Formats: sequence, structure tokens, C-alpha cells
Amino acid sequence: MPKIILASASPRRKELLNQINVQHFVQIVDIDETPLFNESPSDYVQRLAAEKATACFQKFNPQLPILAADTTVVLGNNIMGKPKDQNEALTMLRQLSGNTHQVFTAITLFGRSQHHALSITDVTFKNLSEAEMLAYWQSGEPIDKAGSYAIQGVGSLFIERINGSFSGVMGLPLFETAQLLAREGIELLV
Repeated sequence: MPKIILASASPRRKELLNQINVQHFVQIVDIDETPLFNESPSDYVQRLAAEKATACFQKFNPQLPILAADTTVVLGNNIMGKPKDQNEALTMLRQLSGNTHQVFTAITLFGRSQHHALSITDVTFKNLSEAEMLAYWQSGEPIDKAGSYAIQGVGSLFIERINGSFSGVMGLPLFETAQLLAREGIELLV
């Protein structure tokens, strides 16, 4: 029996829930993910996570709690979304090269009440060569990834160190997720 609904099309979020044995099924919702004018990165991801959960509730009116998340890569105060093309991906990778950026992941659990959490992780990239960035683009991995990289894939070769949640960078911080589930009475180790 599923315990929750995952309001996400992300295969990584599904894998992470499977990793901690949370029975779930997926209900995909489509919302506008355009940042608002002068919206901070933390406000942006928290708004999107809450909007995804709310949209799922309004569309499906399920009887189970809804888990929704949003992840973005941030350099300075610049939100880096998914690249539209090779040029945009290479521009992002050049900006991340040799720098430390943050990955913000917000989660919302919509059950008997709404619960929210925010994970912020520092990620430091090594200096990348143009050849490495181009080869990485050609691998296909950056195409649908915020900031043009995947920590759980070939992109991990670029990461010198992280300070924070590895699973949060993947798209679902498991520590925070477990805390929110416990608030809804879903204990993972009982």
C-alpha cells in the first residue's frame, strides 16, 4: 500500500524514496516554474514545492499525503535552471568551474497540515577545461538538469567537495524528508 503521493516526474526523487522504503505512487503536475521578479532562491524553491503539492491536491484530491520538491542551483544570487541548449549549458558550466555554488532543495508535505523544509548545500567544482565541458554536454547528462550537471552521474567527476546533503543535491534531502514524514505519523524505521 502506498503511504504517500510523490508530485514529481523526477526519477531521482522516486529512487531516493525507494532507497528509504517509502511506498508511494507518482502523480505528475505541471506548474509555471518561472521565477518571480526579485524572488530570492530560497523563496523560489519553497514557492514551487508548495505550488506542486497544492496543484496535485486540487487535481487529484487524494486521500494520502502529498510530497513535492523543487531543486535549483544558485551561484551568487543567480538561479540556474535547466539549460535550453548547448550554449546555455556550457555558459553555466563555465560559471560553476572553480567556484562554490549552492543547491537549494525545498520540500512540502501536504497531509493533515502542510509541512515545509529547506536544504541548502555548498558544492565546489574543480576548474573545468573546455574539452571536459563539451564532452560532458555530449554525454547528454546536462540536458534536463538544473545548473547543467548531475551529482549522481558523470557530473560527480567535477565536484571537489560538498558541504551539506548529497541527496538534497540529487533532488530530495532524505533527512528533512524523514522529519516531515514523521510529523504525518509515517515512521520509517518502526
